[in-house]
Amino acid sequence: MLSQHFLFFFSMLGAFNGLGLAIYLWLTAKGNLTQRWLSLLILVISLRTGKSVAFYFWPDIPTIVLQLGLTACFFIGPCLFFLVRSNRRGEMMRRDHWHLGAIFFVAALMNVIFPYSAYRPHWLWLVQVSWVGYSLLACAALLQDRAHILEDATGRLLIGVASGVWLVWLAYFTSGYTSYIFGALTFTFVLATSVLVYWRVRSGKPAIAPYENRRIPENEGAAQLQALNELMMRERLHLDPNLTLPRLARRFGQPQARLSQLLNDNNQTSFKHYITQLRIEEAKSYLRQAPEKSLESVAEAAGFQSMSTFFNAFKKHAGITPAAFRATHSGSHSGS
Repeated sequence: MLSQHFLFFFSMLGAFNGLGLAIYLWLTAKGNLTQRWLSLLILVISLRTGKSVAFYFWPDIPTIVLQLGLTACFFIGPCLFFLVRSNRRGEMMRRDHWHLGAIFFVAALMNVIFPYSAYRPHWLWLVQVSWVGYSLLACAALLQDRAHILEDATGRLLIGVASGVWLVWLAYFTSGYTSYIFGALTFTFVLATSVLVYWRVRSGKPAIAPYENRRIPENEGAAQLQALNELMMRERLHLDPNLTLPRLARRFGQPQARLSQLLNDNNQTSFKHYITQLRIEEAKSYLRQAPEKSLESVAEAAGFQSMSTFFNAFKKHAGITPAAFRATHSGSHSGS
């Protein structure tokens, strides 16, 4: 009897802690889309785990509880996929909203028209296809960006999250050879391990060393900024939409903290602002010299990941929209 109590405690530990962590991540996201998707992913896995524990200890629970748990399970793969996508793009595109709408439509259709009590095999098949299919798409996206993912702390986190999702899936998929409760215990283990690793990383040496106590001398900083600008113009690194501060620091041959200090103290700008300025100037050049080029093509060629980011950045830096800039230039050019 005591062993059953311990089994219930450890199997539900992941579900309860997952719910709390999901709520915390959502409330502290502050517009961070990647963190929002991570919170949703943890939430749906926690709900699916809670359903498993309830069914294991109380097999006669209402089928509506099982249906809700499987609905959450249906969203595990899509949440992982959009989590990876959010790190690549930083925002939702219009086609992403349509994609999500289609997923919610299928989930609503299954819940209303095809209830679990009457269509159990169909539900199990759909959940497996959704979980595995979207998880494979997420892994394909990670593999496509492997060069950038391994250099970025968030990218390495996504690799760990994807590995954890696959481990939980494997535990449930092989439960016929082990035990149905093994999936819930696996989630508890994965969640606890992830939190411990994160805590050890945060409590250890920081990924970015603190700034030096002294400022970079003005003449030295000016020479380094000139060298940096020459590197950017020569190799046009800012046109890479996935350019990161660690990558640029390695290419420039400087420590990451040193480059960040150089930009902040000696150029009065952040890395993101510095790269955005270069991309805006690139876009202006395209708008002047290639009036036939679509705005979407201009944004892509200048290194922006999305049209909305391009429009917002251009309006902020230039004071007018890209279309207005092009119209102004065209008018002055025809009148000369």
